[in-house]
This record gives sequence, structure tokens and C-alpha cells, in this order.
Amino acid sequence: MNRRPEPQPRTPRPRETEPRTPDKDLVWGKNPVTELLRSGSGADTLLLADSLDPKAAGYFTALGREAGAVVKRVPAGKLQKLCGTDDHQGVALRTTGIRYAELEDLLALAEERGEPPFLVLCDGIEDPHNLGAILRSALLCGAHGVVIPRRGGVGVTGTVMKASAGAAARIPVARVPNLAQAIRTLKERNIFVYCADLGGAPPEKTDLRGAVALVLGSEGRGPAALTRKLCDASVTLEMAAPDCGVDSYNVSVAAGILLYHIMQRRKGG
Repeated sequence: MNRRPEPQPRTPRPRETEPRTPDKDLVWGKNPVTELLRSGSGADTLLLADSLDPKAAGYFTALGREAGAVVKRVPAGKLQKLCGTDDHQGVALRTTGIRYAELEDLLALAEERGEPPFLVLCDGIEDPHNLGAILRSALLCGAHGVVIPRRGGVGVTGTVMKASAGAAARIPVARVPNLAQAIRTLKERNIFVYCADLGGAPPEKTDLRGAVALVLGSEGRGPAALTRKLCDASVTLEMAAPDCGVDSYNVSVAAGILLYHIMQRRKGG
């Protein structure tokens, strides 16, 4: 009599420990989504959690339809998986892709406003929260736009849009193939290019009036060697305790302080 083979024990499937990667074209959070819908920048599909308050759902439905977006109600759990976070506030917007500007567009905007150009250049910012904060400060301080490289730094993602509180939909962002060439172009247009770096003069002793561009380096290495070489001068923030064990400010914090200084000097003429 043939014996039946004994069943082999089933190997349990490994549990997923890595968080789900969010959709790169998805922007979430009430303020960022509102700003993006109002700006008309490539709204595609508006996703509203079924747990969203009816009044808020009605507001976003009307706003989404006005922007030409398809409006869908989805389970809150599904929205969390799509966003990769539970911080979506019940609202997410799938875009057709952020519309990047050209460097010339930023200069044209300054000319249209009758103002000397005021630009911010990011040399390899890798943290989306830092880039979002920089975009927010740039908008609030009156910059005509922000320039980022196509490679070697984060683009305008949903996380960036969220961190900027919607400012990324309000300020032009140019994504250039070569940041060094962008600096050369600005200098040819008589725009003075400052580099936020150690060893420079404090902003109080720096002429930040007129046509100006501020270059911000990456979180780890700061501005690249070629970037430093191409800039006209460096500007440095002083520290009350230089021997505290931390050698510099966070890049987005430094950006906010320096951009505010530039705004104040431009107002003063």
C-alpha cells in the first residue's frame, strides 16, 4: 500500500516592513491641494477619503471640478497607501506632472514686474522637506523663482509640495541641465551671484540690493567646488556659539534668514 507523502509545512510569507513608496505625481494635504487646484497647474484626479467631513468634501469637489479634475471618493486606507503616509488629511491630487519653467521665464517675470531679478539656486538639495521650506521662503520674500538641477537633487514631488504649504504651485521653478551654466548665464545678465558658504561676509556687511541670485548648497557637502568658483562672493551667517559642535545652520533655515535679509535690503533701495 502506497503511503501518501506527508504535507510540507508552509513557509510564512515575509511581512512587508518597508513603507509603500508614494505616487510621485500625487500631492496630498488640504493646503497644498487647494493651492495647486487654484493655480491650474496640471490637475488630473482629485481623491477624497470617504471619511472626509461632508462640508470639506463638498468644498474640494467644487474646487476640483472647477479646475477640470476628475473627483473620486476612496477609502481612507487606500489613500494612505497611495500617499505613503497617514498625513494626507483626507485629500490628495494626482497631477499630470509639475510644470517646470525655463530660466528665461524667471528673468521675464522680473522684467514684467519692473524689478531687478531675485533668484534662488539650489545646488543639490536632497531632502524634499528642505526644498519645500526653501520654496516657501523664496515665495514669501519676493523671489522671482527657484532654479534646481535635473540631476543631483530632489525635484518638486508631493512631499516637497506638502512641505512648501503649496508655495511650490505659486513660485516658478526652473529645472536646468547644468547649474554652472545657469550661473554663467545670470552673470552675463549682470546679476550678482552670492554663495551661502562659510568664510564669507555677514549679510549686514554685504550689498544685497539690485539684481541678485543666492546659491544654496546641499545638506552634506554644501556648494560644489565649481559653484563656489563661479559665484561672485560668499555670504555667511554668524553663530553665537561657534564651538558648540555644530558647524552650520540647516540649509532651509539659512535660506529663510538670508532671503529675508535680501527682501529687506531690496525694500530699502
